[in-house]
Amino acid sequence: MKRVARANLRGPDFSDFGIEAMNQAVVGGAPAHAFSILCETARDLAEREALLDRVMGPKRRLKSSEKLRRGRLPAEGLAFVARDEAGYLIGSVRLWNVRLGAEGANALLLGPLAVEAALSGRGVGAALMRHAIAEARRLEHTAILLVGDAAYYERFGFSSELTGALAMPGPYETDRFLALELRPGALANASGTLCASGRTGITRNLVA
Repeated sequence: MKRVARANLRGPDFSDFGIEAMNQAVVGGAPAHAFSILCETARDLAEREALLDRVMGPKRRLKSSEKLRRGRLPAEGLAFVARDEAGYLIGSVRLWNVRLGAEGANALLLGPLAVEAALSGRGVGAALMRHAIAEARRLEHTAILLVGDAAYYERFGFSSELTGALAMPGPYETDRFLALELRPGALANASGTLCASGRTGITRNLVA
C-alpha cells in the first residue's frame, strides 16, 4: 500500500492498516502522544463502534446527522482512524457524500469525530480533522458540512455563516450547523435540506 507520510516513530508494524500519516501530538511544548492516522478498513469496525459508544453513548444514533449516514458507506477514501504506538484505536472520523437540496450540488458531511476521552486535548482530533480536510481537498471535493461545537471547529475554517440557506433533515441547532468551502464560492448559491447521496451498503463492505 502507498505510504503518504511516515515519521520515525517506534511501535508496531502498521503495514496491514494502510498507513496514511504519522503524528506526534505536542502539548505545552513537549511530545504528548505518538499515533498514526490510517485509512479505515473493515477490521476496524468493532473497535470503532466501541470507541463511539464510550465517547458518545447510545444516543449518538438519534442525531439528525445519522439520517444521512444510515444505510450508506463513507465517501470513498475519506474514513480514517487513529491508532497509538501499541496499535490501539484511539480516534475516528468519517466523511459522507451528501447533496445540497434535492437538485443541488454535491458536498461532504463530516462526522462523527471521536477521540478516546483520556486523550482529549492531546491533538488527536485536530490531526484527524486536518488530515480529513486535506484528503477531501486532494480528492477535489468542494465543501464540507458538519454539526458540532463552533468554538472547536472554527479553528479549521468552519463557519455557520455558510449554512444559512441550508438545513439538516431533523432537529438541530442552527449555530452548530457549520461548513467549510474547499473551493471558494462553492456554497454561494446552495439552499435546501441535505440529502444522502453516497454509496448504499454497510460498513463491513469497506476494504478488508
